[in-house]
Amino acid sequence: MFTKRSEPSQDFGEIRGFLGEGTSFTGALQFDGTVRIDGRFEGDVSGNDLLIIGQPGVVRAEIQVGTVVVNGRVEGNIVAKKRVELMPTARVTGTIKTPGLVVSDGAVFNGTLEMRREEAKVVHLDQKREEDLRSAEQR
Repeated sequence: MFTKRSEPSQDFGEIRGFLGEGTSFTGALQFDGTVRIDGRFEGDVSGNDLLIIGQPGVVRAEIQVGTVVVNGRVEGNIVAKKRVELMPTARVTGTIKTPGLVVSDGAVFNGTLEMRREEAKVVHLDQKREEDLRSAEQR
């Protein structure tokens, strides 16, 4: 009836570009949509959407994207407009600049982090409690 999954299921939509395991590429990658790297990449990565670095992926690059999900290894700087997710098998060395960061248990990050408040949504606990109370009173 119930099954236990070793990894959470994630639906990233249609993957428009893929660098498979056992493949290496050096250069510049510019993309729209979702791109997944399971091989070795060295250079520059830029795009407005989602970059997925799979568990076998090794990336040595300057990365500027909308969102990045890391399962593999990254050496370099990451600038993400929306969010960076470090999954349990992630190994990141470098600088991360993003308004949102998710670090799963087991992930390793060695470097510096800059969270830009102007893009992040900050909700103060007192404000949240007041909104919850107002909402409850209206019911």
